[in-house]
Amino acid sequence: MTSTIYPFTVEQFNGEEISLSAFKNKVLLIVNTASQCGFTPQLKDLAELKETFAGQDFEILAFPSNDFGGQEPLDGAELEAFCATKASNYRVFNKIRVRGPYAHPLFKFLSDKKQNGIFNATPRWNFTKFLVDRSGKVIDFFYPFTKPTSSKIRKKISRLLQAENNEK
Repeated sequence: MTSTIYPFTVEQFNGEEISLSAFKNKVLLIVNTASQCGFTPQLKDLAELKETFAGQDFEILAFPSNDFGGQEPLDGAELEAFCATKASNYRVFNKIRVRGPYAHPLFKFLSDKKQNGIFNATPRWNFTKFLVDRSGKVIDFFYPFTKPTSSKIRKKISRLLQAENNEK
């Protein structure tokens, strides 16, 4: 059993798989998103958060999902075009399942204490956020009501970036 996100692969819009090991040594915020949700304005907040930490070892990985209320009806080129207008400075991957028996293995890992060793945090709705340190370990999660630009999230990211920069 793995204790990091690095063994997992995810699919890009072009259909190619990418290993999350490509994000080693970076602090990550992993988010399940939707284009027709009351929380969709958080896509802009994610872009603002990414800008706040521009030039630092921080990445946002967004995963559209239709698991909650059918709020992500877009697929393929339509989804890619929508994301290009809302999420221009962070990575968005192909639509996946984030809960239940057909959840993507990454989200099974993120949400299951038996796998991640930290907590149970099954996404309850769109825009659940998982914070991952540079070693690939999930260290915190935030429910949808916590905006990406909240001081709580920004402070945790800053601390991770500072602490880990001091260790380099």
